[in-house]
Amino acid sequence: MTTDLPAAEATAEADLGAVLAETNVIEVLDQLDHDLVGLEPVKTRIREIAALLVVDRLRTEVGLASDRPSLHMSFTGNPGTGKTTVALRIADILHRLGYIEKAQVVSCTRDDLVGQYVGHTAPKTKEVLKRAYGGVLFIDEAYYLYRPENERDYGQEAIEILLQVMEAQRNQLVVVLAGYRDRMDDFFRSNPGLSSRIAHHIDFPDYAIEELIAIADMMLEQQSYRFSDEARETFLEYLKLRLERPRFSHARSVRNAIDRARLRQANRLFAQGGRLTVQELTTILPEDIRKSSVFGNDEPDAIATERSAA
Repeated sequence: MTTDLPAAEATAEADLGAVLAETNVIEVLDQLDHDLVGLEPVKTRIREIAALLVVDRLRTEVGLASDRPSLHMSFTGNPGTGKTTVALRIADILHRLGYIEKAQVVSCTRDDLVGQYVGHTAPKTKEVLKRAYGGVLFIDEAYYLYRPENERDYGQEAIEILLQVMEAQRNQLVVVLAGYRDRMDDFFRSNPGLSSRIAHHIDFPDYAIEELIAIADMMLEQQSYRFSDEARETFLEYLKLRLERPRFSHARSVRNAIDRARLRQANRLFAQGGRLTVQELTTILPEDIRKSSVFGNDEPDAIATERSAA
């Protein structure tokens, strides 16, 4: 059964073009496409969310009743797959459309929220929330908040505070919970109250090796560097070997490898001495990559840094 709208409402119009011009949301989405290689399912989902929010705003403008959409999200995927970057873009979109006051993301982990003794957790959690109000709170490795094996753990207290805020103050804060997919699935099964408050579950796929090479090219270009043709092939070989090692963090590991290659290039040029051409100053050669421990050399590599940070 359908109900006809009153004549005044039926003829009311909302100007989509005006809203898009005022907010520049398309610009943010295009920038996301430019900044992130691959991740097509993620980009599609972000565009869908943006479209929902734009239409919701248009409905409000013509007087149609509309509850504020639930905006809390879950980002799942391996490290280095763009979750933090997407959170920053989401904050920008929400701010432009008037859903949050500030285009800011406050990132935190369990250590920022959970105390070590009775009465310590609530003040810590509330302090982080205070900093995040008006924007987006990004909780990385959120499943570490829940440790059922430890009866004296205070993570559950932080979860209960988050639950209250996500429901009662959802007009002031958007919460994004992030982490590995399997662990996040277990976390939500153990905390159905949290799961019920998450409107958007977005999975970030791993990068294909061709996408990792494209990411490396982009990173180098941003810093006015380039691979020689031979170095590019060597870096592809490096990636194939690195993917077989533990704790590969996708774009983060690529950035670490690029930084190490730049360091070796600088040392090579320093030892060379004399006058240096622009091409020499900007070109990464195969030897700048092949000295990595991934190829069986003794030199410490970024892998050790990634292992200690994980």
